[in-house]
Amino acid sequence: MTAATFPSVTPWVIAATSVIACSVFTFYSKTPEGNAPKDNLPDLPSFVSSDGKLSAEASCTPTAEGGKVVLVTGTGGFIGYHAALALRARGDAVLGLDNFNLYYPTKLKRDRAAELEANKILTVEADLNNMPALRKAMEVCRFTHVLHLAAQAGVRYATKDPHSYVSSNVAAFVALLEVCKEQKPVPRVVYASSSSVYGLNTKVPFSEADRVDRPASLYAATKKADEMIAHTYNHVYHIALTGLRFFTVYGPHGRPDMAAFAFAKKISQGEQVRIFQGPGGTELERDFTYIDDIVGGCLGALDKIGESQKPAPYKLYNLGNRNPVNVSYFVDLLEEFMGKPAKRHYMPLPATGDVLRTHADVSLATTELGYNPTTSLRDGMKKFVDWYKEYYKNGMDKEMAEYQPM
Repeated sequence: MTAATFPSVTPWVIAATSVIACSVFTFYSKTPEGNAPKDNLPDLPSFVSSDGKLSAEASCTPTAEGGKVVLVTGTGGFIGYHAALALRARGDAVLGLDNFNLYYPTKLKRDRAAELEANKILTVEADLNNMPALRKAMEVCRFTHVLHLAAQAGVRYATKDPHSYVSSNVAAFVALLEVCKEQKPVPRVVYASSSSVYGLNTKVPFSEADRVDRPASLYAATKKADEMIAHTYNHVYHIALTGLRFFTVYGPHGRPDMAAFAFAKKISQGEQVRIFQGPGGTELERDFTYIDDIVGGCLGALDKIGESQKPAPYKLYNLGNRNPVNVSYFVDLLEEFMGKPAKRHYMPLPATGDVLRTHADVSLATTELGYNPTTSLRDGMKKFVDWYKEYYKNGMDKEMAEYQPM
């Protein structure tokens, strides 16, 4: 099998992409030079830690001979945090970037960034739409690679704040690629897509060769737009670009809006756990994938990506676990490891963009990246619950305790 190519698209996709493109144009046309509005963005953030002990230059110095110099966006986030640690552990240099937005309580994000800093990884606090900050980072570090993981996450939240998805997922990606294409040499870019792009597809397992022109959510539409934007920058500017379609990632330091964290919190607080059902009471199924396996795929993509010169490679890969399970079994495991029963409340799936089933065909990633997920759901959930109990052994902070994901 070869890397996925774009099949013909339907008029619906063309129309949807046009809407997103118009939103990006509006976002960028607010300033004379096409940059994002500066009223809400600092001109240049600090490139030194708050205590003055870690500089961007030090963060961008590899410890292994021939090590990569990687910009990791979204290091305050779940996957970015783990990927940055893994890169540093093998001797690569890492500079992080995160805007620490308020989508969920920021203490968890700040704690991740603090642990990274203890491991000599600086996170620059900046928005990706702040192009002067991006240019400064590129000037200081001369990145060989970019691992772009920052995004406005969450399928359901898009019904509440749709514009944040256009700003964070589409406009920010364009800003990043615009700055990347200015560099000499141009860094190679690996970016996060999502299994959500498969949308209303019913054929399983999902393959990179499948059509992805029926997104079920705005989040999915922005991720599909990212793949098309990447194709454009690859074609026009010869940037090497690899997109990774992640399938329901879970594990320690996970996001509180995702099932593992959200359900664990409900169980510990004695509150109802909402379990959504499809037509006729059918169970939703997810291809839950442990964070270490996902990080292995990210590093494999960084190691295998070709140079940003003509003909630059353009690739797409699924990163999943290959073994979807229903949500009730997921809750069974949580009950076992939390040592407490869940108060289950089964209810119809709301019309907020969730799909009934995800299942990854990872054969292409296995062949080309050496991707091999090995963590069973049982083992992964045990590791998550162990972290959760340790992290909150002295009680949950008020902001997180009151946080209610959609």
